[in-house]
Amino acid sequence: MGDTRGSRTFEHGELKTATVGDFKVAQLSLEPGWKWSENIKPMAGTDSCQLLHNGVMLSGRMKVVMDDGSEMEIGPGDTYVIPPGHDAWVVREEPVSSIEFSREAVEEFARE
Repeated sequence: MGDTRGSRTFEHGELKTATVGDFKVAQLSLEPGWKWSENIKPMAGTDSCQLLHNGVMLSGRMKVVMDDGSEMEIGPGDTYVIPPGHDAWVVREEPVSSIEFSREAVEEFARE
């Protein structure tokens, strides 16, 4: 069974994707200074990120603030589910590296 792969860079980050059958995997690399509302919002055209994220954080730390005001911080080794309707950013000076899994279009992240 073949797979398809893609890669895209954006301000302060890079997304690599692979699709095997109907299963999608993304490797997300984000530099210090990356913030969804500053770097991705202009491309997405929404007030907050409307994608569902399921993954594991490999390194770095990310702060997530939901539209309802609830917050979480994700660090190395943490698994996460982030529902649609959030902002997120890299905290501290270490880059973030995570792997996300989806049956939906992970490749839609950071795309106009």
